[in-house]
Amino acid sequence: MSREDLYEEIHRLKKERNAVILAHYYQNPDIQDIADFLGDSLGLSQEAAKTKADVILFAGVHFMAETAKILNPTKTVVLPDLDAGCSLADACPAPLFKAFKEKYPEHIIVSYINCSAAVKAESDYICTSSNAVKIVNSIPKNKKILFAPDKNLGRYVMKETGRDMLLWDGSCVVHETFSQKKLLQLKLEYPNAPIIAHPECEEIILQMADFIGSTTALLQYSLKNPAQEFIVVTEAGILHQMEKFAPEKKFIPAPPNANCACNECPYMKKNTLEKIRDALLTLKPEIILPEDLRKRALQPIQRMLELS
Repeated sequence: MSREDLYEEIHRLKKERNAVILAHYYQNPDIQDIADFLGDSLGLSQEAAKTKADVILFAGVHFMAETAKILNPTKTVVLPDLDAGCSLADACPAPLFKAFKEKYPEHIIVSYINCSAAVKAESDYICTSSNAVKIVNSIPKNKKILFAPDKNLGRYVMKETGRDMLLWDGSCVVHETFSQKKLLQLKLEYPNAPIIAHPECEEIILQMADFIGSTTALLQYSLKNPAQEFIVVTEAGILHQMEKFAPEKKFIPAPPNANCACNECPYMKKNTLEKIRDALLTLKPEIILPEDLRKRALQPIQRMLELS
């Protein structure tokens, strides 16, 4: 079946199901182009919280679909591929996190949204890369903070806020792969190109960046900045939107350490148009959460949304 035929079938099924397609910037371009709403984790959470659709199809990864279900207990939430996980979420198993947390009962728990519903349920606040600094700054200075699961984002937030936080030792498989040596070589090749980087990158990479921000912030910066070339240090999926909105500019994806496509998230790329069509047809795989867990996970997400 051609891409145009798949698009047509997806549109038909979406109408029949009263469904909305939420997609992350790291999805393949053909999925980005069919989405009703495209965004980063914060934007997608906000959209999930206010949608009037009966069915939410989440073209993203598992923790994102879980977040949509936490916010919409009466709606059907489907994920095109249940194996679309996240290395950060995997690096923070809930039983281990709970045991770790119990050693520090005086700490406020701030968890990056890239974690399981079970870890969210153990948290006081959820944050995204868009609002992590704001969330941490909202916590009284006399309170100790445990930040999980991304140590790189945690270090960045510590630097921006001046807060000393206890960090869980987790990282993103994509954002840990960028090479300082190759980035330096790229800068020599494009000396006028600002380096724009996501705060999940290692500190040595962030030190080279002209601008650090969430996926949406990187997109907005690249459109507003007068520079004609940009070196982009995050998952390469965002380049599709950058090129779409500023076709006259050149966007250079930062190379990974190895000779591979490691600057692409293997989990995000598990979703396909065919899987989206099938999920709308069968309303499976469906995300289902125990109600007590959902309610506990909802509280820290609501705190985040109120502060955002």
